[in-house]
Amino acid sequence: MESTNKLKILGFAGSLRVGSYNKAFLRATIDLLPEDVNLEIFEIDGIPLFNQDTEKDMPIKVKEFKSKIRDADAILIATPEYNYSVPGVLKNAIDWASRPYGDNAFDGKPVAIISASVGMLGGARAQYHLRQTFIFLNMYPVNGPEVILPFAQDKFDSNSKLTDENTKKFLRQLLQNLADWTRKLQNK
Repeated sequence: MESTNKLKILGFAGSLRVGSYNKAFLRATIDLLPEDVNLEIFEIDGIPLFNQDTEKDMPIKVKEFKSKIRDADAILIATPEYNYSVPGVLKNAIDWASRPYGDNAFDGKPVAIISASVGMLGGARAQYHLRQTFIFLNMYPVNGPEVILPFAQDKFDSNSKLTDENTKKFLRQLLQNLADWTRKLQNK
């Protein structure tokens, strides 16, 4: 299939940490993408704290982020879970990209979520909070499979490569479902 027919997914992780399991999980998707899909990863570091006083004269990093979102056919978010919810840096990036009112870059975008955690729940609660946010953002989440990676420290090698075959199977299915869902929405 030609590159121009490939779906473009924009992925970003809700973590700034260099050794983040969620960043590693997001990078792992590159090798598991359907043949007709490209993924670009955007780093949200450098996005300043949202301030409504400056939303009409956005920082360059925010303008770049919004442009990448608009150019993408779909979105893939990798989120850690902090205090039963999404990390502040992720919520901050989402707030910037959906502002000012009436200029929501996420409007109508298909989206999938993955999460990794060293704990037993793998980020499930953060995923559910993100899904609540998607309602207001008018995004269309893929409902399954839910890809939640508990005990992430045991699923990556020393080079931050995903080693768990069962997780790869679910991740492949989620990516295929996101591609199928995106095409279905594009054809409506």
